[in-house]
Amino acid sequence: MVAVAAAACPADLSDALLAISTAMGFAYFALSHHVDIARVGARAIRLHNYPDQWADYYDRNALGVCDPVHRASHVTCFGFRWSNMADMIPLTARDRLILAQGEEQGIGDGFTIPANVPGEAGGSCSFANPAGVAIDESMLLLAQIVGQCAFEGARRLWAIRRRAEPPVILTDRQRDCLLWTSRGKTDSEAGQILGISEETVARHIIHANERYGVGKRSSAMVLALFDGTLILPDLVIW
Repeated sequence: MVAVAAAACPADLSDALLAISTAMGFAYFALSHHVDIARVGARAIRLHNYPDQWADYYDRNALGVCDPVHRASHVTCFGFRWSNMADMIPLTARDRLILAQGEEQGIGDGFTIPANVPGEAGGSCSFANPAGVAIDESMLLLAQIVGQCAFEGARRLWAIRRRAEPPVILTDRQRDCLLWTSRGKTDSEAGQILGISEETVARHIIHANERYGVGKRSSAMVLALFDGTLILPDLVIW
């Protein structure tokens, strides 16, 4: 665990993950952003010891953007068994094919720890075993902790979020107007809720667009979700 947290370079982190994976009874580990690696390249976090043939197939077919394990990572904040995914998300025929192809390459059940940080690509840390090899349930809590530490260590090593430009900061009123329009309210309805005119709402949203450097409010909404100005629960009136 200490080696995972203190890794000084990606190679050290990979060695530490291999050692602790073995100690927990897992044959494989994968630490990655959920992106098309062939397109994004070295900017994305990625360490694994999966069989080369499976990794090559995975990359050629850009499975990083449609992997059911990755999609399931966005509906929970805690680790999950791959064998339980059908209870978490609808599995399509292609999803089941991906899982079957993984088994053909020797990868059976696994345990994935989500790592979703606003403003960044989603990611996760997974531990898996060969097909037919059972997972040691007593190790899952430790795997949860290791996975979280490993991804945060990787963010440090990859210098994620070390931006040269200052962050975008909206005024409270700009955020309020963007929030209510994100909830489907018209400028007039948002103005009634906030006690301001329709024109003032529109002006605040234009200024929010300008701060993000975009021309449409929908683009500003997306960027606000990614940087934490808005969060998904904000968009639903519970």
